[in-house]
Amino acid sequence: MKERNRGDIVQLGSVAGREAYPGGGIYCATKSALRFFTHALRKELVNTRIRVMEIEPGNVETEFSMVRFKGDAEKAASVYTGTEPLYADDISELIVFNCTRKPNTVIAETLVFATNQASPFHIYRGSLDEK
Repeated sequence: MKERNRGDIVQLGSVAGREAYPGGGIYCATKSALRFFTHALRKELVNTRIRVMEIEPGNVETEFSMVRFKGDAEKAASVYTGTEPLYADDISELIVFNCTRKPNTVIAETLVFATNQASPFHIYRGSLDEK
């Protein structure tokens, strides 16, 4: 990328890199480290046309919960019960959007939640249509 003086680096972070939660010590620390690595990398490459971006999703329904709960499908499903979470394609659309901006534009950080989420701890579990 440096030789070509162009390219996009997209880091997949998490809201957990901004706000820690109980039981997520290692995950939160890792995502926090990724966040600061991304900030440093962007500053190191500021004299190039290489764009450095971070997507920081909240509640996304993927196989991650199965890994997190060591294959316990019931616990994994409970993370999303009563919610309408984000999905992998929501995140991939953001990546494509960020990477297709004009060369003079970098969307450095994208914090994205499902409509029913405001933080790792603030998730509404109910129908949003009942309001």
